[in-house]
Amino acid sequence: MPPPVPSLPRRVARILRTSLFAQVACALVLGIVVGKLWPDFAADLQPLGDGFTRLIKTIISPLVFCVVVVGIAKAGDLKAFGRIGLKALIWFEVASTLALLIGLLAANVVQPGSGMNVDPSTLDTSAVDAKTGGGSLPSTTEFIVNAIPTSFIGAFAENELLQVLILACLVGAALLHLGHTKVPKVLPAIEQAQEIIFAVVGFIMRLAPIAVFGAMAVLIGQYGLGVIETYAKLIVLCYAAAAFFIALLAVALKMVTGLSLWKFLRYIREEMLLALGTASTESVMPRVMQKLRKAGARDDAVGLVLPTGYSFNLDGASLYLSIGTLFIAQAVGVDLSLSQQITVILVLMLTSKGMAGIPGSAFLALSATASSLGAIPAGAVALLLGVDRIMDSMRVVTNLLGNCVAVFAVSRWEGALDTERAKKVLSGEVEPRTEADESPASHEAPETDAPAPAAVPTQSAKEPAPEVS
Repeated sequence: MPPPVPSLPRRVARILRTSLFAQVACALVLGIVVGKLWPDFAADLQPLGDGFTRLIKTIISPLVFCVVVVGIAKAGDLKAFGRIGLKALIWFEVASTLALLIGLLAANVVQPGSGMNVDPSTLDTSAVDAKTGGGSLPSTTEFIVNAIPTSFIGAFAENELLQVLILACLVGAALLHLGHTKVPKVLPAIEQAQEIIFAVVGFIMRLAPIAVFGAMAVLIGQYGLGVIETYAKLIVLCYAAAAFFIALLAVALKMVTGLSLWKFLRYIREEMLLALGTASTESVMPRVMQKLRKAGARDDAVGLVLPTGYSFNLDGASLYLSIGTLFIAQAVGVDLSLSQQITVILVLMLTSKGMAGIPGSAFLALSATASSLGAIPAGAVALLLGVDRIMDSMRVVTNLLGNCVAVFAVSRWEGALDTERAKKVLSGEVEPRTEADESPASHEAPETDAPAPAAVPTQSAKEPAPEVS
């Protein structure tokens, strides 16, 4: 006799209980409703999103350190690690420059700021100062110097990813130099620490729906939906340019690796929705690293390319900056010549690097670009204050997908990608959740014809999987 089919309410309740994607989606909708109906109450929910982001940030540095050290030690080839870094930087520069060019071309064709005839003297530039906290973007020299750690503990305490990467490379190189015989307990200890960190990530991710609810309620409560009507042309242009760039990423991924970007997007749908809700790619970085590893990318490639991309490969920000610069010029009635637009590209190629983690970095980059041209009043960047938060979704999606594609492409380029495994995972033929729970020892154990008693628990552990959305 077949088992009774659960009723619709029970199926919905099971999905909400077991699917993080469904929980985050519901929280997203609920946050929009609360922000629209009770904007004053929504403003008090800011700590929900901020608290979650702070929790995630506490584990990013130790996770990156562990993944990179283990990746170098297991790969056993420091030269290969250097090649991965060099190829990643080449990919980043090509991708971000392409994003700048697409944004510039789109803004020239559509002219989103034409006809606004804004008088810059009427704009309140103090709001820009409040947004940026009076800070400034580092120069190229400062950026390079700041990437060098001044202390081992300080790099972790200040959550400086590039400094942590350098320390991880040094420790991984030292492990290769000394060999497993001189320090036999260090690498297993780091691997165990890595497993603990991933377990902590799992605990924190249970709070993701609460964080998304709070962040979305604050967004709608603060800016409302009316801003979309005011800046409709600019918003549509930015999102259309981002969609075009993502389509190019899909073509590049297919040509280089044979993988489908759509299947990968479905594979990380929970993380993508969380990043959209919190307007932060950092909030999903640990989980994305874990999923990329499970999808066949080698540890050293994931550990180096993804964190470095957070500083060097901000494709969504590059699109926004080039479109935003021309939007401001058009709004105040300044017609930029071809040479001035080339200057915009050159300046943004520098100012778009190292923006991660700096408050109001987009406005700082726009101000620096306007100042370098000398034709656009620097205070005119205040025009984008009302729409900047709306653009976060575009930047987050484009930045995250751009960095993930970079991981796959560079891994394939270096021979550090198990393409067959990646295709199976992205197609759902291999269940990554079950594998994520396995310990490293289970991967190292040789496959044997397991007796019946050993096979029963394994099967029972996998039985609930089909119920998960």
